Order: sequence, then C-alpha cells, then structure tokens
Amino acid sequence: MSDMRQMTALGRNIEEGSFAIIDREAGGHGFDPAQWQIVRRVIHATADFEFKDLMRFHPRAVSAGIAAVRRGAPIVVDVKMISAGLNEERLKFYGCATHCFISDDDVIAAAKANNSTRAIEAMRKAGRQGLLDGAIAAIGNAPTALVETVRLIEREGLRPALVIGVPVGFVSAAESKEAALGLDVPYVVARGRKGGSAIAVAIIHALLLLAKEKEL
Repeated sequence: MSDMRQMTALGRNIEEGSFAIIDREAGGHGFDPAQWQIVRRVIHATADFEFKDLMRFHPRAVSAGIAAVRRGAPIVVDVKMISAGLNEERLKFYGCATHCFISDDDVIAAAKANNSTRAIEAMRKAGRQGLLDGAIAAIGNAPTALVETVRLIEREGLRPALVIGVPVGFVSAAESKEAALGLDVPYVVARGRKGGSAIAVAIIHALLLLAKEKEL
C-alpha cells in the first residue's frame, strides 16, 4: 500500500486542509513531531483542542507502538466500536488483528459470578490467552478495563508493548488514567474524563501511518 491516508484526491485534500487548520489554531506545544501527528489526529477526530493539554506519552510510546505495528502485534480492545472503526486494509498490511472479548458468553458469566464487569473479565481473558504480552492494549470506553490492565501489568507481570488509555466517563475514568501514567510500560493517555473509542481509533491509525512513514 503506497498511501495509507485517504485514498481519493478530494479526501486527501480535505484531510490535509483539516490538519493545516489544526496546526495553525493549536499554536505552540511541547510534543515532538511524531507525538504531534498522534495528538492532531485526535483533535481531528473530536474537533476538541483541549486534547493538546490532555495527551501524555511515555518516552518510548511512539517507538514501541510503531515496532508493535510493524511486527503485526495483536491489538486487544475493550469494545467492538474500536475494532469497527479501524481500517481493515491498514491492519492487514501489517498482519495486525484485533481481539475483543466483552460479548463472549464466558466473559458475561464470569462478570456475573464475580460481581465485576464484562470489561474486567474481557481483559483477564486476553491475559489468560497470552494476547496481552507484546500487544497494543487499546481502552477507549471502559475505565474498569484500564484499571484491570494496570493490575495485570503490576501484579501479574504482563507486558503489553503499548497501553492506549483513553476511556471516557465520570466514574473512575480520570483515576484509571492517572494509574496508567505510573506504568513502567509504554503508554499513551488522555488525562481527565474525556476520551472514547474514536480517540483510541485515531491513535492507532496515527501509529499505522507513522509505521509506514518509517519504512520510506
């Protein structure tokens, strides 16, 4: 695939025009060029410039994310909306596959039996299946999924290549992200209550594009 952006000339022009507006209106920032590509794609997905102040990157986040993409790492997501939003052709180009267990019968049963949440049990299932080690773990909806991912890393020694922690919400959303900022594995986090599946999708798409650029 020679160009992983919008595939029509009009689409590319609209996208490039949008990014030019974002660059102009955002003003100064402290992100390096690769980080800024991710942040401005998040802004592009939301039309919300506050993300310029909310996004946080582990020093190795971008390099780890690019390396994971280029080796075809699994992408473990908390909700199907992330999988649905990702460009299948871009994922196929690198051999990446998404995994979401939140609607599995055994996950639902475990959540009821343990008085937990489907999101918690889905991340536990991903861990049991060995999918989280070396994976991109992308949490865009459920704060409890991020809390559990942090626990699996800190208490059970699992080692995702990158944690994308951008769940949206009012209960535990901000707190789960603060916990993720203490991880010793690479992370991309949007602090506070704002977030969502579209943010996670934007970050992954930015990594896919950055991975392609590094090959050129």
